[in-house]
Amino acid sequence: MRSSSLFACGALILTAQLRLPAQSVEAPTTLAAYLERAQTANHELQAYASRYQAARARIPQARALPDPMLQVTHFAESVQTRTGPQENIIMLSQRVPWFGRLSGRELVASEEAEAIHYAFQARQLGLARLVGISFYDYAFSGKAIELTTENLRLLEKLEPQVEERARTGGNLNNLLRLQVEIGKLRDRLASLNAQRIQHSARLAALLAWPNPESLPWPTWTLVDAESSDLKLMERPSLLLAVDQQNPELLMLERKVSSARARVELARLETRPDLTIGLTYIQVGRPVVNPTTPNAGRDPWGVSLAVNLPIWNQKNSNLRQEAESTQRSAESELAERRNQLRADTLVALSAAADAQRRVRLYENDLLPLARQAVDNTLVGYQGDRATLLELIDSERSQLDLELQLWRAYADAAQQKLTLLTLANQPL
Repeated sequence: MRSSSLFACGALILTAQLRLPAQSVEAPTTLAAYLERAQTANHELQAYASRYQAARARIPQARALPDPMLQVTHFAESVQTRTGPQENIIMLSQRVPWFGRLSGRELVASEEAEAIHYAFQARQLGLARLVGISFYDYAFSGKAIELTTENLRLLEKLEPQVEERARTGGNLNNLLRLQVEIGKLRDRLASLNAQRIQHSARLAALLAWPNPESLPWPTWTLVDAESSDLKLMERPSLLLAVDQQNPELLMLERKVSSARARVELARLETRPDLTIGLTYIQVGRPVVNPTTPNAGRDPWGVSLAVNLPIWNQKNSNLRQEAESTQRSAESELAERRNQLRADTLVALSAAADAQRRVRLYENDLLPLARQAVDNTLVGYQGDRATLLELIDSERSQLDLELQLWRAYADAAQQKLTLLTLANQPL
């Protein structure tokens, strides 16, 4: 999915109105399922969609004329005129803002609506990044539990042999050291299981999942961190994509445009508004001068009025406020662009380091550690290696395997971070 086209205007409205069906929904296991669930069920995204709807509804309001005014005056005591007594005066007036003011207000409302639209996209990407990072942390916890459990079982298989040797006169310290190591692994396993509950609860909140403890282990598909359809690791193209496509920057650019439109509106405050009016007077039956020409006829007239923007201090302060707002928006845009550039470079460096660690552990260190464990186990069974050496080799292999999977997770997280920063397909 591409975030820039994930939710168009119609889809934004659909997202705001979307509610999950009442029947039971299968728990997500893949990253794609996690992202889809988050995009459709997260309440904060629904709130952003509703804000966008509200902002779009303000655009026709901004370009509309003010409501016309109807005024009716009834004389409790009729005013006698040459043509007859005046009974009622009906006045209809319409205020017309100075040329360019309505279009300026429409532009401000439109730019602000677009800013909310890009803010919605930015929140989509931020949520996808947060879900993805939490997904890989959760998946790593599952792998850590699996590896730790496997290592614990291997040591527990050794315990009867060491006990037998201790009963037949062997070194009792070997048994004690083994039991200590088994206890440490059980403690680590308990901590990892507690972390599973924590990760599941955080993910359930992001997914609006009803049961925070029911999320199954994710299905972790390893992705080649070296490949990218968009040449992700090329710094210049990536920085250019961030600068041109990041929705946070697009949002701030719309805020700058809105502020500029407000400066122009403040300048137009020195121009008067026009008020066009129509007056109709109801005249009763002439009693005093019934033979007067036009006696008893209802007169009417057209009026034109302008307001006088003579309070220069108020208008000057209004322009200063608009210009200061524009400078503030421009500074915020420049600062956020610098921050995103730094975030991109940090993620690039972290991704490169994670890939380096993957290659180091997978190709060099882990094969050596596994060979060392096999050799030490054979040596221990033939009394050519001590139990301490076997425990150390087992611990070293477990640590390296955990570090390898942590590097896998880090590489995937940093790649996802770069994709969301550059607003690229996930």
